[in-house]
Amino acid sequence: MVQISVRYDGRLRCTAEHGPSKSTLVTDAPVDNHGRGEAFSPTDLVATALGTCMLTIMGIHAERHAIDLSGARATVEKVMSTAAPRRIARLVTRIELPLPPDHPHRGSLEAAAHACPVHKSLHPEIDAPVEFVWKGSR
Repeated sequence: MVQISVRYDGRLRCTAEHGPSKSTLVTDAPVDNHGRGEAFSPTDLVATALGTCMLTIMGIHAERHAIDLSGARATVEKVMSTAAPRRIARLVTRIELPLPPDHPHRGSLEAAAHACPVHKSLHPEIDAPVEFVWKGSR
């Protein structure tokens, strides 16, 4: 179990503290939802969690097989619904890997990304396509 403590600071801003490490982060409501947009919004953190989770799970798999994924990158584009209720409608993920498209672990690395706990926790109504870009392919 991990405890996250959140304090409402006013003006639609919160500060969250990660219990084990005491690391903190600030959230702010986005401009299009009454906020100042000066920090990650709560829904931005969902997109952030997805990208970091996919790379982390791929990294665990890579370390088990002595594969260097250093420099791999994930970009997640978050699209909010235009109709009520306000929610994340789409999370488009692009993962760029520093390995050739014919790498022998390509299939297992892609499967690892799709098996990340955040991806598995997304509501089925969220469209969440993933594109993998391997070094030298476009």
